[in-house]
Amino acid sequence: MTAVAWFNDVGIADRPTVGGKGGSLGELTRAGIAVPPGFVVTTSGFEQFLAALEAREPVRSKVEALDPSDLGAATKLSEELRRRVIEEPMPAEVEQAIRTAHADLSPNGEPVAVRSSATTEDAEDASFAGLQDTFLWVLGADDMVAKVRECWGSLYSVESMTYRLKHSFPEEGVAMAVVVQRMVDAMCAGVMFTRSPTTGDKSVITIEGAWGLGSAVVSGEVTPDRWVVGKITGEISVRDISDKHARQVPAPGGGIHEVENEAAIATQPCLTDDQLMALREVGRKIERHYGKPQDIEWALDQDGNVLLLQSRPETVWSARDAAPVAAVTDNPLAHVMNIFGGKK
Repeated sequence: MTAVAWFNDVGIADRPTVGGKGGSLGELTRAGIAVPPGFVVTTSGFEQFLAALEAREPVRSKVEALDPSDLGAATKLSEELRRRVIEEPMPAEVEQAIRTAHADLSPNGEPVAVRSSATTEDAEDASFAGLQDTFLWVLGADDMVAKVRECWGSLYSVESMTYRLKHSFPEEGVAMAVVVQRMVDAMCAGVMFTRSPTTGDKSVITIEGAWGLGSAVVSGEVTPDRWVVGKITGEISVRDISDKHARQVPAPGGGIHEVENEAAIATQPCLTDDQLMALREVGRKIERHYGKPQDIEWALDQDGNVLLLQSRPETVWSARDAAPVAAVTDNPLAHVMNIFGGKK
């Protein structure tokens, strides 16, 4: 297996080699969804790197021996392993493959996003979203290579290691791929749920967004605008427009920073009705492709084009649907309370 795979060449079935995020972006690209172009540093590249680390001193066995409830020990081990990942030389053939792919993706120095794509993330029975690192507006090949290394290291964050241990994921099967993707200079961005995250209603799409990059929405720094749209009818039944005091934008030397929004746009909706309908159509198309509700990250570029940054299976309501009901059939009142939210 090569160290680099392009989105056009992979799909969701390739999760073991390109991770959950990489597989999804490849799947969307091949399904004709507008996705910013990119490539994945595969698990083969990671495994070559990890083999060199393991040759000097164990890595995976140290994680397996960790008590996930011992925060002090987890923090100490995380610091040790992340330092080793940063200091270990990258195999020459892996680094060359990454640099060559970057030159093809960004021939004129266009900024990229570097995003962790663990093999265990975005599965239907467990979501690792947010447990590993993402870097936005990365400039130049040198910084891109450094950020790939940091994504590898984030597999050994306290949160990621303890999550795997608590859910009994075998460490031997855990690997990190890394997505390198052309950055979107977003006019606005956010998330979309093809099943209501609050009620589980499958007939609506909930769209949340704010000005600037989607990182402000995902991190909770800004309260997004929120709409509820009929999946079939297109009727907009909820318009909840917030005061979006700030937005995250590219920083001059790379990375992102927060700027205050002018009063004139802070309370203006970040999406028009036509843009909402365009997002609705894309959401319906993705849900039809996968055959199940999705949680989707989207962005509108400065020309208003809809671009998809990620799609993962909806897990909360799907898990409730799959839960056995036999345990509550002897108590009808408890079952009704559970359905209507009286019992979490």
